[in-house]
Amino acid sequence: MAAAFMEEELDNDDYYSLLNVRREATQEELKSSYRRLCMLYHPDKHRDPELKKQAEQLFNLVHQAYEVLSDPQSRAIYDIYGKKGLDMEGWEVVERKRTAAEIREEFERLQREREERRLQQRTNPKGTISVGIDASELFDRYDEDFEDLPGSGFPQIEINRMHISQSIEAPLTASDTAILSGSLSTQNGNGGGSINFALRRVTSAKGWGELEFGAGDLQGPLFGLKLFRNITPKCFFTTNCVLQFSSRGIRPGLTTMVARHLDKNTMGYIQWRWGIQSAMNTSIVRDTKTSHFTMAMQLGIPHSFMMVSYQHKFQDEDQTRVKGSLKAGFFGTVVEYGAERKISNHSVLGATVSIGVPQGVSLKIKLIRASQTYFFPIHLTDQLLPSAVFYATVGPIVIFVAMHKLIIKPYLRAQKEKELEKHRECSASDILQKKQEAEAAVRLMQESVRRIIEAEEARMGLIILNAWYGKFVTDNSKRNEKAKVIDVTVPLQCLVKDSKLILTEASKAGLPGFYDPCVGEDKSLKILYQFRGALHQVMSGDNESLRIPKQSHKIDADG
Repeated sequence: MAAAFMEEELDNDDYYSLLNVRREATQEELKSSYRRLCMLYHPDKHRDPELKKQAEQLFNLVHQAYEVLSDPQSRAIYDIYGKKGLDMEGWEVVERKRTAAEIREEFERLQREREERRLQQRTNPKGTISVGIDASELFDRYDEDFEDLPGSGFPQIEINRMHISQSIEAPLTASDTAILSGSLSTQNGNGGGSINFALRRVTSAKGWGELEFGAGDLQGPLFGLKLFRNITPKCFFTTNCVLQFSSRGIRPGLTTMVARHLDKNTMGYIQWRWGIQSAMNTSIVRDTKTSHFTMAMQLGIPHSFMMVSYQHKFQDEDQTRVKGSLKAGFFGTVVEYGAERKISNHSVLGATVSIGVPQGVSLKIKLIRASQTYFFPIHLTDQLLPSAVFYATVGPIVIFVAMHKLIIKPYLRAQKEKELEKHRECSASDILQKKQEAEAAVRLMQESVRRIIEAEEARMGLIILNAWYGKFVTDNSKRNEKAKVIDVTVPLQCLVKDSKLILTEASKAGLPGFYDPCVGEDKSLKILYQFRGALHQVMSGDNESLRIPKQSHKIDADG
């Protein structure tokens, strides 16, 4: 669980939830709810000293919530900052004549200044590490010629190339950004590196420009200019001019691309590259919630090709994706297929099998961790061997399933439990206080609930028979886990008015008589009720709005 989520989960002083009103509630709605709770919690209605004391505490809490939400200035501050914002020093200088809109505008201005300061401190590092592995001896072996040589019984697997690149961005102002990047490469014992510096300026809402300077030991100094411009709301272009200085003289290059939205999910691109490896490229890319499709064609020197690729996005928690592509050109033909999956909050693991003529068979492993990418291309064979294709396909699946079951899943489960346990310890005193407040509220509701039930029974109205709030165990695979729920029958019956129960779209933990029985875990509300002599049942999520009675909740007597 994210820390921010748990902090929000435990900020139980939700005044809207306490009064059971919408965040857009009018003054009349606030006043109506406030009066009803005052009648319930007013200290003068209780003679028992203990109940009177509890009623006084809850009455003050309800009164505080109403005071904040009924005042436009305080409500604006509460909506933006929450309860902590009301305790912040300095708000006393805010003029009382200022409207809620003006307060929000002032907050947005302060937020922009804070964001600009935050940008100036952020470097946004990005990097890629690629390690090329030659494992061709696993499949391409010369047993007859070398079977008697020492060590020939074990195939040699070696690293034949490496590439490391890293970049950082240093925002100077809201419109200026400095970018520093560098790379190191080596292949078969030979290598080199380069370093680049770029300065980007956002000139307007429609475009930006970038100056780039670079140098390397394999090539001479480089000077570049890149421009981006929105032509229309649906069309934009980029231009990149480069001057490469080398021992052979100055080598100019120019790349221009025009892109247009063909529809909501489809983009069309036309790119022209002149100078180094001149080419003309056109492509269509369609990206939806469940799929990603690309079709491209290039005519150029030395590479001309056609390419089609498709990726399917599963709508599961792990964001699983499977993909396949076909690329054919003067270099030959390559078929690729693979999958990727999220293995933690910040990590994605993927594997792709590449089968080509004359390239052979390769397996590419990719791990993305936050803003760092680790890439491991493994060359298996120069030939199209069925055994290489089989092992490249089945091997990663078997290894991933074993690792996910034996290592990744237990680790993530342990991390989640550790974070939850730590958060429960930190918030134990707050939860105990909320529990005591909820139990006191239930005791104060008893007399009102009796009157409500009598009135509802007389008209055959809405009677809450049983209501439970918390974590329910419905999955058979988790039947050994203990359900963490509390009985909220009395609090819900107390909210019934004119044979109706309406709960707003907010966490139910803040309602009168409720508290959070399982901090940081998903919760639901289950209600069994009677209306017009018939049984009804409903279960809703913690943050879902609920309105009963409903015909769809009715329990079939024949079932």
